[in-house]
Amino acid sequence: MLKLYTDQNYLTPENRKIIFPLLFDLCYVLNSNLLEKYQIVSEIAHCDIVVVPIDIAHFDPGKSQQKLNDFINRALDLNKKVWLYSGGDYGQSLDANVYTFRLGGFDSKLNSNTFILPSFINDPYVFLSKEFRTLAKSQLPQLGFVGHASNAWSKTIKEFVLFLNYNFKRWTKTISTDYQAFYPSTSKRFQYLALLAKNTNIESKFIFRAKYRAGVKTEEQKNKTTAEFFENIEHNPYTFCMRGAGNFSVRFYETLAMGRIPFVIDTDFRLPLSDSINWEKHCIIAQEQHIEKTLIDFHKNISPEDFELMQVNNRKLWKTHLEREAYFLKIHTLFKTTIK
Repeated sequence: MLKLYTDQNYLTPENRKIIFPLLFDLCYVLNSNLLEKYQIVSEIAHCDIVVVPIDIAHFDPGKSQQKLNDFINRALDLNKKVWLYSGGDYGQSLDANVYTFRLGGFDSKLNSNTFILPSFINDPYVFLSKEFRTLAKSQLPQLGFVGHASNAWSKTIKEFVLFLNYNFKRWTKTISTDYQAFYPSTSKRFQYLALLAKNTNIESKFIFRAKYRAGVKTEEQKNKTTAEFFENIEHNPYTFCMRGAGNFSVRFYETLAMGRIPFVIDTDFRLPLSDSINWEKHCIIAQEQHIEKTLIDFHKNISPEDFELMQVNNRKLWKTHLEREAYFLKIHTLFKTTIK
């Protein structure tokens, strides 16, 4: 069992949405499997790991981050390992003396103590009230996508204005996150999808949304568009996945959860548990200059048996490694071996 120390004053109902994700299952919903592996202790001297209780952007929004530094340094002075959570699209990794859990970032710039969190989603098949089934291999690769994609200049300008506003806050230290260059994800997504749609060797099943989540306003609209989204993934063996404002894709994890194959554009991302998961066996990662060829060649060379087996393994991978309970059970195994 790993013993964790945190500032329990932050474990309030108001902080549910910004809590370190593991603490959600230890303090709010009380996950029995995780409580067998982790224990929260009241004295820092008795712990194995010190956990910053909430997203560091909210724990210490000050310019100097002195409060955060004091919390971390107290733990390091006692030779304790430190875990912190940096949420949101951008996130922030501190130095190598601590372990950072975040949703995305650029692999080439992240240190070895940065752990990528999956997007913790509910099982899409529960929403659809259906059971998982594999799809047989067809002659042409069937590629699905439902989402926000547009080549309108107004969208790019809007994204750039948001980028400038966000970075003004960074420059004035109103917020502290890693820097990311401007990336017009909406237009880039449209550009790649249009290229794929024109290729007669690819069967594309795309539904373009003019707004994020189709601009839904009512619960009925939300349920309808969500069903369309998941049914598109269900009916197509491949789903196009690409980063948004942050360098990660929630759709990537939704595709795996449904036992389908993510077709993802390489944007220098890092995937979860990459030291123990051979991601080449679970997704197709394409360089932007070879998008069409990568998908076509993969589909041509995979056998019908391996095609369906890959779907089975992707559904299994999500259940055993990427669902929140499963992920932190793997993290427990990883860190338990390092605690003396």
